[in-house]
Amino acid sequence: MAVWMKRRTPAAVIVGLDGDPDVLAIARRNATRMGLEIEFRHGLSYELPFAEGAFDRVLSSLFFHHLLPAQKRRTLAEVFRILSPGGELYVADWGRPSGWMMRVLSYSIQLLDGFANTADHVEGRLPQYFREAGFEAVELRSQLATPYGTMALYSARRPLGP
Repeated sequence: MAVWMKRRTPAAVIVGLDGDPDVLAIARRNATRMGLEIEFRHGLSYELPFAEGAFDRVLSSLFFHHLLPAQKRRTLAEVFRILSPGGELYVADWGRPSGWMMRVLSYSIQLLDGFANTADHVEGRLPQYFREAGFEAVELRSQLATPYGTMALYSARRPLGP
């Protein structure tokens, strides 16, 4: 995703984060091969290696459904911390199924990735977690039907004040 974002917005400073050194090595090679300047950092989502207010935007794609509820909450607290006041969070992940067919299809994700960490998604709880972490303007921006279930696109913002 970091490579895609840098190609889409060349003037942006992009920092990619992953807990897997092998994934980071692949990402670095891809960015270098394309001549893109992207910083890649090793770290865990619930212990982000960045200063408070360091970023204007945080993007996450198909990550939160791998976390257990307590890890989701810790991750969102960390994202809130590293966002500047008024900073924006964008999340693309599995959401509440948009119908019975999407519910049936979402079982494939739950079977592969686990029921304990995907239950929040099937129940549509991510927006609640965003609000609990202190985010405002929480919005389900879009939903997409996929062969595996409903993909939800969310946005939220860190308030300008304390």
